Amino acid sequence: MTDETNKNGPEAAAPEETVKGVAPEAAETAAADTSAAAPDPLELAKAESADLRDKYLRLAAEMDNLRRRTERDVKDAKSYSVAGFARDMLAVSDNLRRALEAIPAEARESGDAGLTALIEGVEMTERSMLTALERHGVKQLDPTGQKFDPNFHQAMFEVPNPEVPNNTVVQVVQAGYTIGERVLRPAMVGVAKGGPKVAAAESETPAA
Repeated sequence: MTDETNKNGPEAAAPEETVKGVAPEAAETAAADTSAAAPDPLELAKAESADLRDKYLRLAAEMDNLRRRTERDVKDAKSYSVAGFARDMLAVSDNLRRALEAIPAEARESGDAGLTALIEGVEMTERSMLTALERHGVKQLDPTGQKFDPNFHQAMFEVPNPEVPNNTVVQVVQAGYTIGERVLRPAMVGVAKGGPKVAAAESETPAA
């Protein structure tokens, strides 16, 4: 009797859960809350990887843009570094051309050996200068017969000419030049005025 009383009496040991003071249901709920609150390491790694990839792509794009700008700047520096010098040389070429044009036709036809040699020397100097400029990207504009373009031409006067379309370049007063894709000096030109226009009747549909 004594042994049974000791086993089943009020002083008997409590179950394990009762000793810990936590019921099984409460323990499971706490574990679930803990797992829900803790971030998934795999998801964190994926997010960090995506962020690093985005930063890498942005940096690569910036470096590519910088490389292209640098290449363009170097190319422009090579192409246009002589622009100022070339413009000054064009003034010299203009003076050579004026000197040639100032020689009367009678003097050219006189056959004087000294004058002929002088003329040939001036013409050779002009050609050599323009050839040297062309090697550095300077090209002469010859807009005669072309439509007037304010980006490359400078209109000095208008010429009444009904035989060509309006705003056609019919005379070049001073040659123009470009260097690379830029205008070094616009061509001074005369343009046609009052040329043929499309008749209004041609654009209208005949009445039924």
